[in-house]
Amino acid sequence: MSHVAIVARVAVKEGKADEYVAAFAPLLEQAKKEPGTLLYAVHRSKDDPLMFWTTEVYADDAAFAAHSASKVHAAATPLFTELIARSDVMIGETLMAKGLGS
Repeated sequence: MSHVAIVARVAVKEGKADEYVAAFAPLLEQAKKEPGTLLYAVHRSKDDPLMFWTTEVYADDAAFAAHSASKVHAAATPLFTELIARSDVMIGETLMAKGLGS
């Protein structure tokens, strides 16, 4: 399995949580059109309403590159810069999974 897996943990600025969630709508619509995007999910902490994480899984490096190079992704980047207080991103590979066509 050579999927590209990404987990990004994000703390948004005070008062910006709703805008952050809304900013994902176009990205999710774009991801639905990409056959190489196997999973694209946004999660919110129950303990801290300003903490979020995203889980993304792409079929391979080319699928990840295609998503990253999309116009929708480029348009979202400056918006997220304004909304995010801090972030931690990990990029790796899927070793084992239930689902994802495996």
